[in-house]
Amino acid sequence: MAKKPTLAVFKFASCDGCQLSLLDAEDELLAVADAVEIAYFLEARTQQVGGPYDVGLVEGSVTTQHDAERIQEIRKQCGFLVTIGACATAGGIQALRNWTDVDDFITHVYAHPEYINTLRTSTAISDHVKVDFELRGCPINKYQLVELVAALVHGRKPRMPTYSVCVECKRRGTVCVAVARGIACLGPVTQAGCGAICPSYRRECFGCYGPKERSNPISLSSYYVAHDSPSDHVVRLLRNFNGHAPGFREASDALEKV
Repeated sequence: MAKKPTLAVFKFASCDGCQLSLLDAEDELLAVADAVEIAYFLEARTQQVGGPYDVGLVEGSVTTQHDAERIQEIRKQCGFLVTIGACATAGGIQALRNWTDVDDFITHVYAHPEYINTLRTSTAISDHVKVDFELRGCPINKYQLVELVAALVHGRKPRMPTYSVCVECKRRGTVCVAVARGIACLGPVTQAGCGAICPSYRRECFGCYGPKERSNPISLSSYYVAHDSPSDHVVRLLRNFNGHAPGFREASDALEKV
């Protein structure tokens, strides 16, 4: 390219953890900063350069009417739009509201709920605009983020895993918690990326990276329930960080109908 591509980072409803993953890249971030012009990134700098931008990274879900309008404008400003993290790709943990009355949450949290103006649902960015690439995780893997930016700079496809967390368990030499301990684990249907941290501590996978390609969460969750895992526990496991992702949502809804 004749000039450095411009990069903009935008925040919607989220905890900022995925933006912090970029800042935590440290030495890798220096290489990114040298390859692109970080034009808009309020988490990291006060200086702002107006659009349009070559690449836009969006963290967070759409939870207000203002969000729904703002993402339309951001889409127009960005040549290539990437959603980062579970909130942006699947609605996030705040999508728990999608299965209940959001007013129940508001009245429990806020002293003056009448001042709160929010949508009934928390939805992924792709439910509102065209998204060119999704970077999964809660939070995202900083090395995957650096790989994404490097791929965009060099005009190639990002190299991201499409296999399950089970592969990462095998690579670590971690004994399968589902087989050895009878724990309901989402590893077989969850996209890799975390390094299988939870199973290495004898805990189930909580699906932080969302459903992998061609997975069958309905079959897996039904198996766990048939083998003595309480159905309400499996529903809560599915309705976690990526609970409103289609695969996990369909599986949890199916269990509730049983």
